[in-house]
Amino acid sequence: MNKKNQRLKRARKFRAKNISSSITRLVVYRSNKNIYAQLIERDGISSKVISSISSHNFSNDLSKMQHSIEVGKKIAELASTKGISKVAFDRSGFKYHGRVKAIADSARENGLTI
Repeated sequence: MNKKNQRLKRARKFRAKNISSSITRLVVYRSNKNIYAQLIERDGISSKVISSISSHNFSNDLSKMQHSIEVGKKIAELASTKGISKVAFDRSGFKYHGRVKAIADSARENGLTI
């Protein structure tokens, strides 16, 4: 089993545990160059993306870690405009370390409860 399959397996386990809850998820995806965050709301059977942001929206003068902090800040602002204050943090099977942790910490600092 390669690394990608192991990560996807971890992601499926988290989503299977939290599928019954109707809490909004903050989903993070990390690539080598960029980082993406989405707010996904579950309504009954289906799920829909409420808002999303990526590091493409910021200047290239920042480091990858600074991009992550800015993405966390902006996703918290988007959530507050939608009236969302509490989310479940879905790290998509990535380790809670580095850029993924930076998004979570930045979102917490800007008013989002994880």
